[in-house]
Amino acid sequence: MTLSNELWKANQDLAQACLEHPFVQGIGNGSLEERKFAYYVGQDAFFLEAFARAYSVAAAKSPDWVGFTTFHTLAGGVLEELRLHEGYAAKWGVDLRSVEPGAATRRYTDFLLATAWSGDVGLTAAAMSPCMRLYAFLGEELAKNGIPAHHYADWIHTYSSADFLPLTQQLESLVENYATANAITHSTYRYAMFCEQEFFQAAYLT
Repeated sequence: MTLSNELWKANQDLAQACLEHPFVQGIGNGSLEERKFAYYVGQDAFFLEAFARAYSVAAAKSPDWVGFTTFHTLAGGVLEELRLHEGYAAKWGVDLRSVEPGAATRRYTDFLLATAWSGDVGLTAAAMSPCMRLYAFLGEELAKNGIPAHHYADWIHTYSSADFLPLTQQLESLVENYATANAITHSTYRYAMFCEQEFFQAAYLT
């Protein structure tokens, strides 16, 4: 079993908790209150900016050209995702320039950037991988019976699409190439998964 699969399987409890969370289920069936999704869009845009920065830091620290170019490619994928959020923001009336990060958002972004600056690229990849793998999982699960025709359909389509999965696999290839299978890697991955759960919870309680 690869390290990425080992880490993912070890955190199935948190992955399932995210899938079953009323925020995610509300996206799936279209029942989520619009103001909760609007808050999430703003917070997620702030998060993605930090995510792109963490990729860039890891690229600069990468020990070889393959790692450097892969991290940069992934940063480009985040910029594409941010453009999607700009569309969401216009639709939901969110001013992304005035977003103030909530406590859960700040905890997550501070953790990612601290890991990128202080850790090696393998640990950074392990810290970032849960977000990508989890969203691919959520998109796939929510689209299992077809993508419903409601106002959150674009979200489901994005994360269940064939375009998103390769980005997840690229990041997991960096975990395989650079991360060490030790307690720090496992705890870092799990903390990121916990941050994902808290991110949904914070948006739901808005």
